[in-house]
Amino acid sequence: MPLFEVETDNHIIITWASDADSATGVVSEAYPSESVIRMTKRPRDTWVISKSALGISEQVDICHAARDCLSKAAGDKVHAIRLYMHETGVDLEQARKVIESNMVLGW
Repeated sequence: MPLFEVETDNHIIITWASDADSATGVVSEAYPSESVIRMTKRPRDTWVISKSALGISEQVDICHAARDCLSKAAGDKVHAIRLYMHETGVDLEQARKVIESNMVLGW
């Protein structure tokens, strides 16, 4: 199954889909209020992001608790933040920073 890179107003989504219409459907289901700006069918079945392109130059500590919360929340950031606050006892701002930084790293 081909790998598609789909850019919306606020996200870049990497997804497997049988064709471009199916990839658009994945985006519409996940982010119904966003429009597809650009779609690229990747030439291979993997996608690589350069750490330097993301501004990551030193060793990064991945938070497994945050990644677990993101997984349980199926990528819903607000729900993941609430789960992380509940599981760790941290305040809203700290939970937001941890969840968002782990989302940037790709969970």
